[in-house]
Amino acid sequence: MAAAQGRLSDDADGRDDATEENRKAMQTAPPPFRAAVEALRTARLRPEIEVSATPAPRRLAPHAHALEAAVVEGEDDLADGRLVLLHDPAGHEAWQGTFRLVTLVRAELETEMAADPLLPDVCWSWLTGALQGRGLSFGEPSGTVTRASSHYFGGLEQRPAASQIEIRASWTPREGLGGVPDTAAHLAAWGDLLCQVAGLPPAGPSDASVVTLPQRRGPQPR
Repeated sequence: MAAAQGRLSDDADGRDDATEENRKAMQTAPPPFRAAVEALRTARLRPEIEVSATPAPRRLAPHAHALEAAVVEGEDDLADGRLVLLHDPAGHEAWQGTFRLVTLVRAELETEMAADPLLPDVCWSWLTGALQGRGLSFGEPSGTVTRASSHYFGGLEQRPAASQIEIRASWTPREGLGGVPDTAAHLAAWGDLLCQVAGLPPAGPSDASVVTLPQRRGPQPR
């Protein structure tokens, strides 16, 4: 999202199209949803995170807003992800609320690290820990942590084996004043998760207890 306080994506055309689509959708959205989306603009993210608007899925809920982000070091992407804010004014039984956040986060890993049997549990704890670290109240968390490995043969056999971690998750942000959740804080927590998956060191003394992934095999060229 262009106004979030991270770095902006260079994909200006795609960002403009998504922004226009989101703007049109917001014209008919209920006030709580408009307030929740507007609050995203106040989120404070680490400067390594580039954020932009992206078209939101329209079949998951009556109202949706989506962001995509990447953790960037120089010209390399260390991790990337997508965060979608859903809203159903009538409420949703599975959500136990009227809002839901859905995310996908992924990064490449050292092959040895990907083989660690505790890795999925650790990655899931990063998500819940990021939310708890921001003092956020949330419910009904669910998701998957997937490890994938690629081995190359024939004309591609010179490429080293590659491994990737992928976190897919959703949770219900508790609603505050006026039925609006603190989406800025949830976006900041999601940014914390992205940076952990990317293997970045803690941002400051207050993050000293955070355990991050060792730097993975190599960043992805942009």
